[in-house]
Amino acid sequence: MEKPEREDFGLFLRGLRQRKRYSLKSLANKINVDYTYLSKLENGHSTPSERFIEMIAALFDYDKEELMVKAGKIPHDILKIISDNPKEAIQFLRKEFGD
Repeated sequence: MEKPEREDFGLFLRGLRQRKRYSLKSLANKINVDYTYLSKLENGHSTPSERFIEMIAALFDYDKEELMVKAGKIPHDILKIISDNPKEAIQFLRKEFGD
């Protein structure tokens, strides 16, 4: 059984935080959120808002759209492309990245 996207995002967020040696509380203070929210995100019990993703992307100098995808949030322009061309998009993705 595959892990849900938010759990994958949470593990990724924890890795970013730990590499910079932030505790949950110090990171929460830095971006002005409650540390319990960070804990819920890291443990896959909550989904990040787009604003939260923007703050994390800026703080860790990471691409916002990549973080959005990791959080299971597809950027609107990409979603429109897929929606307008579902068959071609699926074929392309499978060809390029495997099943």
